[in-house]
This record gives sequence, structure tokens and C-alpha cells, in this order.
Amino acid sequence: MELKVVKIEKPEEINFILGQTHFIKTVEDVYEALVTTIPGIQFGFAFCESSGPRLVRWCGTDEEMIELAKRNALNIAAGHVFILFLKNVFPINVLPALKEVREIVRIFCATANPTEVIVAETEQGRGVLGVIDGLSTQGIETEKDIEERKAFLRKIGYKL
Repeated sequence: MELKVVKIEKPEEINFILGQTHFIKTVEDVYEALVTTIPGIQFGFAFCESSGPRLVRWCGTDEEMIELAKRNALNIAAGHVFILFLKNVFPINVLPALKEVREIVRIFCATANPTEVIVAETEQGRGVLGVIDGLSTQGIETEKDIEERKAFLRKIGYKL
């Protein structure tokens, strides 16, 4: 077995969700879940098929996000892994809908941070072991940090 690190390639401000599913039907079901959850949503979704022709299957509503999804999925190339890139929407807005898609079995991360995917490769194929999401923690928040966190959440509309 060989371990590899695959860096997610994306613009800094773009959020994405990396997960695992189990069936080719996921592509259409994710599309339906997203467009019915947020009308006008801009996204790109790609799924690594792990049997048959073993293609990167894809869908979306935004060409830039679709291309990001296809390129990153092919770089990861691990069975049943999917990646969803979101434009002008946060993962928190779509995660409940994704969790309702019956084929999805795992979410590895939902982030805009720099991310590395840890991939194991064997003679049979590739699998995702986990992710490195962002940078290492440097300490514990202070009272001032707590105030700033609370103010930020209210500023962006996630708390009253």
C-alpha cells in the first residue's frame, strides 16, 4: 500500500464538500436535492465510479464549478468518492439536503480551507482515509475571541 496526498485545487473563497457514496444514481439525486433546496444554486458535482467503465460522473449548474469538480475528482480517483463545489452558498445551507440523499454514506469535510486528501493506493485501487482541513490549531480561545466569534456569526446572519 502506498499513501498519497492530493491537494484540492480551487479558488480561496470557494466552499466544497467531499464525501463518499455507493451508487451511480447519486449524481442525479444530488442534482435534484440541490436545485430544489436552493433555487438558482451554482454548483459542480463529480463522482468517482468504482466499477464498470470507472468514469468521473458529473452534473451541475455552473461551468466553473463543474470543471473544478471533474478535475479534483479525477485527481483523487478513489472509489465512490464525490466532490461538490459551491458558488455563493455555504455548505451549512445544503448539508441537510445531502444527508437525505440515500446513497451518501459519509461526509469527509465541508470547507473553504486549503485541504489535502489522504489517499491509500493498493493494487486494487484507491480509497480516501481522511482529510487535512485547514491548518493546525494554535491555542484556546480567550474571552475576546469568544466575543469576536459571536459577533461574526451574527454579522453573517447565522445567529440572532
